[in-house]
Amino acid sequence: MTTQTTRSPLTLYLAAPRGFCAGVDRAIKIVEMALEKWGAPVYVRHEIVHNKFVVDGLRDKGAVFVEELEECPDDRPVIFSAHGVPKSVPAAAEARNMVYVDATCPLVSKVHIEAERHAEAGLQMIMIGHKGHPETVGTMGQLPDGEVLLVETVEDVAHVNVRDPERLAFVTQTTLSVDDTRDIVAALNARFPAIIGPHKEDICYATTNRQEAVKAVAPKSDAMLVVGAPNSSNSRRLVEVGAKAGCNYAQLVQRATDIDWRALEGIKTVAITAGASAPELLVNEVIDAFRARYDVTVEVVETAVERVEFKVPRVLRQPA
Repeated sequence: MTTQTTRSPLTLYLAAPRGFCAGVDRAIKIVEMALEKWGAPVYVRHEIVHNKFVVDGLRDKGAVFVEELEECPDDRPVIFSAHGVPKSVPAAAEARNMVYVDATCPLVSKVHIEAERHAEAGLQMIMIGHKGHPETVGTMGQLPDGEVLLVETVEDVAHVNVRDPERLAFVTQTTLSVDDTRDIVAALNARFPAIIGPHKEDICYATTNRQEAVKAVAPKSDAMLVVGAPNSSNSRRLVEVGAKAGCNYAQLVQRATDIDWRALEGIKTVAITAGASAPELLVNEVIDAFRARYDVTVEVVETAVERVEFKVPRVLRQPA
């Protein structure tokens, strides 16, 4: 006699937008086009984007990932990651006559230009960001030491020592929590009424859109999974936003194999999203894992439509 087990019904709320943003898409394309143009190996300073699956895939094609320019030979092309680099890095590459391609996201480059413009006007900069994150290091490295002061929290604002409270401007890391940053900006404005901010927050459209989508799905979900890497700032912020928006169980997973099924016992609804550097392939892998265990209904919850595209640098569009 055969026994048939019926699988429990489960609704998956698929947040949209999710996954790759235009800056990540461009950065990956830059490495692939560099390999086509110059052949392997092509060196990449720091992970091109924060996702192990993406990095491993490019490594298999011939990309060599290093942390510092000193690890690169003079005679092979080097690519700077999407997070941006301090000014000293391209200067060192030029001094060695290296071929280099800058894959910095154009929205991060915009923050770099902003910081330089304020510095030229004689303003000291305050950066809202995470200490040690490559984007923060890159942005602070656009100006001489001491010209950019870092604050990570509202508490930091109370203790930051500035040169002249009347001559200040601020910029932000592009992958922060929109809500947390709003509180820090309010604290800066309260302590330094003369401080100048960007016309529009520096937090990028993709970060904002993904956080808004999470706010739409989190309150009606028993659990939420964010597909992304532990070193991905925007992915970790999505977990935090989901928890704050009312989801009792919000977790980061790199792959479907990371899902803690015991923690999900008895659930009826799960929200799924992905950080800006996580490929859709990994989202589909997670959905398939749920389909293998539950009677799944997928419902897409779309809060914005993205049509942003960034061109790759001209050097890659020219023949070798």
